[in-house]
Amino acid sequence: MTALYTLILGTKNWSSWSLRAYLAMRATGAPFEEIVLHLYQPETRARIRQYSSAGKVPVLKIFEHGLTTTVWDSLAICETLAERHPEAHLWPENAQLRCQARSYAAEMHSGYPDMRNLMPMNFSRTLTLPDLNGDAKEQIARIQEAWTKALANNDGGFLFGDFTIADVMYAPVVSRFLTYGVPLTPLVKTYCNRIMALPAMGDWRKAAKIEVETGVA
Repeated sequence: MTALYTLILGTKNWSSWSLRAYLAMRATGAPFEEIVLHLYQPETRARIRQYSSAGKVPVLKIFEHGLTTTVWDSLAICETLAERHPEAHLWPENAQLRCQARSYAAEMHSGYPDMRNLMPMNFSRTLTLPDLNGDAKEQIARIQEAWTKALANNDGGFLFGDFTIADVMYAPVVSRFLTYGVPLTPLVKTYCNRIMALPAMGDWRKAAKIEVETGVA
């Protein structure tokens, strides 16, 4: 029996972690259902807890062999999809590159708090770059440095050649850099444009724009 997937996501204009799970899911090519829960509403937390006791989005539900498996946290969802869909090559096949890609993904997962706080994702809008503290500036510089090193050492246009979970994890940062007009090197700008040109990112943008136009976000 083919597994049936449902992704529970947050407001697309704002939910960076939901975007990561969505991109990984799209990269597998497997069909899935979406449930979008609007964030920052009085009922939001209760609605999310209907799907996961962790109380956060995204959540992946896997329906298979009469059982339901719940996976929460973006990186856990990405790892689960990579394991279930090896044909998608969500991690590099080369062992050394796979170690590096995992390190990039983990650094994004746990790092850059000042950049996140001062530049929250606002996917479909163009906003003025806020005043950044020293830590945020250092984090932005570190991200561009890391991207530049990976792009210079790998062919294919993405961080580790083909599109992988490393790119998935940094895609919301790409959107932030463009939303706030962060100065970018030519190489980094080309990479950002390539990420934004992905069909999955285009579909996400359309949905985020509708949220803004209808006053949801």
